[in-house]
Amino acid sequence: MTDDRPLDVYSAAVVGVAELLTPRVAALHFRSGRGESAGSGVVMTAEGHVVTNAHVVGDATAGEAAFADGTVAQVEVVGRDPLSDLAVLRADRAVPDPPEYGDADDLRVGQLVVAVGNPLGLAGSVTAGVVSALGRSMPARDRTTARLIEDVIQTDASLNPGNSGGALADASGRVVGINTAVAGVGVGLAVPMNGTTGRILYSLLHDGRVRRAYLGLVTSPAPLTPAWTDRTGRRSALQVVEVVEGSPAAGSGLRRGDMVLAVDGRPLGDAGSLQSLLLGDAIGSRVEVTVLRNGALVDVVAEPVELVD
Repeated sequence: MTDDRPLDVYSAAVVGVAELLTPRVAALHFRSGRGESAGSGVVMTAEGHVVTNAHVVGDATAGEAAFADGTVAQVEVVGRDPLSDLAVLRADRAVPDPPEYGDADDLRVGQLVVAVGNPLGLAGSVTAGVVSALGRSMPARDRTTARLIEDVIQTDASLNPGNSGGALADASGRVVGINTAVAGVGVGLAVPMNGTTGRILYSLLHDGRVRRAYLGLVTSPAPLTPAWTDRTGRRSALQVVEVVEGSPAAGSGLRRGDMVLAVDGRPLGDAGSLQSLLLGDAIGSRVEVTVLRNGALVDVVAEPVELVD
C-alpha cells in the first residue's frame, strides 16, 4: 500500500487557501477611451479598498468589481502607480473582509504558494506551485519614466491574463504578492508585499499618487573583487553606468564607474535596493552615498529632488 498522506497535506493546504481567498478576490472590469480591460483585485481594507495592477486599470477612472458571493460594486480609482504596477480602488458598498497580508521578505525558494484570481466570467481560478526564484527585477514604465520593480517573486503556479491583480498567498493564506505577469510557459511573476510595497500602497491610499526622489544615476549590478568581497562581506555593488547631466548626482560629484556600496550606511547590491530608498521622504533630504572609486572608499553627499512625470 502506498502512503499518499503528503499529497493529502498538500491538497488540504491548497483547498484551505482557496476557501479563504476566493471570496476576497474580485473580477474587475474597466472601460476607458482606449477600450476595455479586465483582471482581478484583492480586498485590501475593511473600508472597501481593493488592490490590483495598474495595467489592469489602465486609464480608467472607475469600473466594476464582482465577488464570488454575488456582490457587484462600482469602484473608483483612488490612485495608480505604473512604476510599481499597483493601483488602489474604492468600492461603493460593503465588500468581503480583507485577507491577512504577509511579508514577501520571509519567503524561501521552494515554498508552496497559491495563486488566486477571479477572471471575468469565471467563479474563481486557483493554481498552486512553488516559489521558483526571489529577487528578480521586472521593468515597468509610465509615460516618461522607466524603473525596475524590485524583488519580484517568480513562481511556477500557472497564471493567465485574467489573474493579473489577483493574490499570491502562502500555505497559511497570507497574501504575499499581487500577480502581475506571465513571463513564459509555467512562469508567473508577482509584485511582493513587503515594506516598500506597503509604503507605495499607503501613498496611493492617502495621496492618490506616489512621490519619488530622483538622483540621476543609471546603475547596473557588478561583481566586487575578491579583496573587496572579503572586506565588505558582499559580492556585488551597483556600478554607475551613467550620471545624468544637471542631476543631483552630477552636482554631488558622483562619476561614471563608481561602485555604489551603501546609502546612509545601508548596503546596496542591486538596482531595486537603491530604488526602495528613493520614495517621497527622500526628496530634499541629504543622503550620504558610499562608493568605491579607484580602489578607495569615498563618501559623497547628494540631495535628491522630486521625480516629475
